[in-house]
Amino acid sequence: MAKVSAIEKNKHRRKLADRYAGKRAELKAIVMDRSRPIEERFRATLKLSELPRNSAPSRIRNRCEVSGRPRGYYRKLKMSRIALRELGSLGKVPGVVKSSW
Repeated sequence: MAKVSAIEKNKHRRKLADRYAGKRAELKAIVMDRSRPIEERFRATLKLSELPRNSAPSRIRNRCEVSGRPRGYYRKLKMSRIALRELGSLGKVPGVVKSSW
């Protein structure tokens, strides 16, 4: 099990990323638009840097919903390989059967 503080920090980052997604997209569009004057693009860059760091989507870490484990994560199932194996053995994941012979 991951530290509770790490899991909560990641949840906070997800909330911030959702809250600032629109504003961040607008500012990035201004910065990337070559037809705009350089001063306007520079001001947009400064405003973008004033946004909270944790509101950037690249700072979000994919973590297992079951255990909070950050590695061995399957995006489609939103869980780690270890949690998948345990739940698959118990028959709690639909369509997954652990083989034995």
